[in-house]
Amino acid sequence: MAMPVPEPAEHGVTSWPGASNTLGSEPSAYLRQHADNPVFWRPFGDEAFAFAAERDVPVFLSIGYAACHWCHVMAHESFEDQETADYLNAHFVPVKVDREERPDVDSVYMAATQAISGEGGWPMSVFLTPDGLAFHAGTYFPPVPLPGRPSFRNILEAVHEAWVERRDGVEQNARGLAANMADAQLSGAVRLDGPPEVLDAALLPDALMLLARSEDPDAGGFGDAPKFPPSAVLEFLIRHAAVPSDTADAARDMAGRALAGMARSALRDQLDGGFARYSVTADWSVPHFEKMLYDNAQLLRVYSHWVRLGGNEVFPAFEAAAVASRCADWMLESLTLPDGGLASSLDADTVVDGVHHEGATYLWTPGSLRDALGPGDAEAVARMMNVGAKGTVSHLGSPLHPARELSDAEGRLWERVRPELLAERNQRNQPARDHKVVAGWNGLAVSALAEAGAILDRPDLVTAAETVAGYLAVVHWDSGSRLLVRVSHDARARGIGGLLEDYAFCADGFLALYAVTGTKRWYYLAEELIEAACSRFVENGHLADSTGESAQVFNAQGQHAALDPFDNATPSGAAGFAGALLSYAAYSGSHEHRLMAGNILGLLPPLATRAPRVAGWLLATAQAGLAGPVEAAVAGPDSPLRRELHRALLMSPSPGLVVALQSDDDGGSPADMDEVPLLLHRSGAPDGSPQVYLCRDMVCERPLGEVSQVQSRLVGMASGG
Repeated sequence: MAMPVPEPAEHGVTSWPGASNTLGSEPSAYLRQHADNPVFWRPFGDEAFAFAAERDVPVFLSIGYAACHWCHVMAHESFEDQETADYLNAHFVPVKVDREERPDVDSVYMAATQAISGEGGWPMSVFLTPDGLAFHAGTYFPPVPLPGRPSFRNILEAVHEAWVERRDGVEQNARGLAANMADAQLSGAVRLDGPPEVLDAALLPDALMLLARSEDPDAGGFGDAPKFPPSAVLEFLIRHAAVPSDTADAARDMAGRALAGMARSALRDQLDGGFARYSVTADWSVPHFEKMLYDNAQLLRVYSHWVRLGGNEVFPAFEAAAVASRCADWMLESLTLPDGGLASSLDADTVVDGVHHEGATYLWTPGSLRDALGPGDAEAVARMMNVGAKGTVSHLGSPLHPARELSDAEGRLWERVRPELLAERNQRNQPARDHKVVAGWNGLAVSALAEAGAILDRPDLVTAAETVAGYLAVVHWDSGSRLLVRVSHDARARGIGGLLEDYAFCADGFLALYAVTGTKRWYYLAEELIEAACSRFVENGHLADSTGESAQVFNAQGQHAALDPFDNATPSGAAGFAGALLSYAAYSGSHEHRLMAGNILGLLPPLATRAPRVAGWLLATAQAGLAGPVEAAVAGPDSPLRRELHRALLMSPSPGLVVALQSDDDGGSPADMDEVPLLLHRSGAPDGSPQVYLCRDMVCERPLGEVSQVQSRLVGMASGG
């Protein structure tokens, strides 16, 4: 193909025929944020890389997400600057990626960025060959050089010079990095059809002791700043605390400190109940303000499970119940879309007079408190909620947070003034919402809302879970092609097929909803997803996170399938799939799926003894597997007693407990749908009263007909009896 002739452009650089910013028609809110940049952005895809090959220039890949504060900063400083854009357009093909829509792209190039630069984060800035191999990378680059960090223009010029003058070396290094990444891939390490893995129960207390070494016992949580909510690890700790052992109390105490620390801090919005993404300080006092669906869904579930466990003196169950209830309210009020799905996030920044201000909506000064409450209450609230004359975030003020348990009098004051402050805050400019619906994150929300609804005795949350699940079933899941699409916009699924995590989290959500409602439709949707995932992500017995949606991604990871076992903001796809497989096997009696779950848990031994903080969901799933898990079948006609028995099971903290409820009217399930296998041949008592069968591996004990009997036996089974 003949090379196009460059045309003269302003500012002394060249442009190329057909080159323009093409993001205006993209549905992604993040991509549209960059549609007016003078940079000639293109979406990630074959066309962009073919254009780079035609021009014989590198691809500049910029990855971020709509709620990202530093993404906004780099956009304003560099991507909105005409001279920088001209240079970028002349010497590169610029490509924008929404990491939430394309986690497969984000994952492989994040690994490359960390290998090249020793750091990771967003915005991510990666330079690629036209076939997708990374050869230079970093994260945020400033517009002018700073100590230890070159300017973005410095980087562009250095990369261009290397590409022109030392091409052979650049390409050789890129191939070497891809080969190293292939060697590091773990997809071949999980053989799902191999001999069964035997899990060493000693791994769990060993992991607990290693977690204790990195705990912050004062503020709660793990490690130093920046500090993220350790949701998956907390789920492991709560499950471990539910099983009598020498380390159960330590697990309960560690979980309680973290949950209390976050709940009473600025990480949690004390007015509306939603949690921010992370804190830039170790004591949770200065949050990074974006609010993500995936964080809040996981934390809602964890706080609800803490209520079910019974809490402790450090963090009582009643306080956790209030935290969970407000978190659920925030999710539904702030993220629910007209068609029933849940939006991805709220932005970290608020735009005021055309300028991005981090967290501006949420910040208070003594003066703004006086304006809202009058002098008396304002002074008391300022003392109680750590609002001083000098703002902790910016000149705009500080976030409200007590950083401790409130006294009874303070609690009454706060409950009185909170509605007034929230009403005043609602009059301010609000952060933007990213309206895209991500299948896996909505699956996490289904699990959380269903279980929180049962535990907190809030049927409205269960109804909300059914609405979200129905959206996923209708919009994202195509039963004919057996394909789950990852993202939808305006109730239209589009883009890549779901990744392993999407199938896993949605299946887990449907199973959790089935346990609460007894509606067979949800069980059979979970079964379809699990079977589709086994076909889609397992090849020659090996498990992978994705199915090669992109040739460039495949090249960048050394032309090998990838499996990342580490939890990140959400549980790893492998860990989530292991949990869904284990629950499904308990319902269905499938030894094949139980074996697959066990073999995925074969990833755990090296992680549990070296990096348990990134293996929380594998540890939680292992705890469920070692507990049985217990299978509970509630049989007999609907009655007040059956509802009491069912609730007693849902309130049990037994790790991995699955609950099947014999259905009368399935509320929309097809009449010819088969009974769930765990319920086959189970019936009520001869007098017609309901009863509960408690089983392991489909081998059941004598049925029980009283709530106290069920509760006592569950405790005994958790103890190994």
